[in-house]
Amino acid sequence: MLKEIRPAIVSFAALACLTGLIYPLAMTGLAQLLLPSQANGSLIEKDGQVIGSALIGQSFTAPNYFHGRPSATTAPDPQDATKTVPAPYNAANSMGSNLGPTSKALADRLKDDVAALEKENPAQPVPVDLVTTSASGLDPDISPEAALFQVPRIAKARNLPEAQLRALVDKQTDGRNLGVLGEPRVNVLKLNLALDRLRAPKQPGS
Repeated sequence: MLKEIRPAIVSFAALACLTGLIYPLAMTGLAQLLLPSQANGSLIEKDGQVIGSALIGQSFTAPNYFHGRPSATTAPDPQDATKTVPAPYNAANSMGSNLGPTSKALADRLKDDVAALEKENPAQPVPVDLVTTSASGLDPDISPEAALFQVPRIAKARNLPEAQLRALVDKQTDGRNLGVLGEPRVNVLKLNLALDRLRAPKQPGS
């Protein structure tokens, strides 16, 4: 009987070793060699400390920073475990909103958000990604138009020329992958880090 089942046992052991050990180790090694940053989570550091990932958005609400897309992720309510509370960019609970086009709650929220943004920058139409959530709730990017829309507010809050901020947005904009895939985008965390490093231009005679 052992003679009959031995080929099956040997095949199982060989395939388990190949697919469960050798292949994963080889792919991990290649990833670390060729794309170490991406393989380790595209982590972003500041002053030697990890402050986030380029793949997961963060909530910025202060007027002197660029804001990302709204996030519909939630977390358990500390007061009642049977309920949830809003928790923007909660990576442990990636999700979008389940509110549909006929939802009054969604329509009211969009109306209020658009009205607030129109007050912030009445000269420009409100970019759609500043009022709509992504499917994951973790989108780290916004469109260049959404970033440029916020320039007047940030210029006022930081006392910086708008032209300098627009140049910063242009510099931080990533184009389409391979020139054809996706859309131009700006990573909000990277943009805000670059914003913190920005200095107002020196005035003549200063």
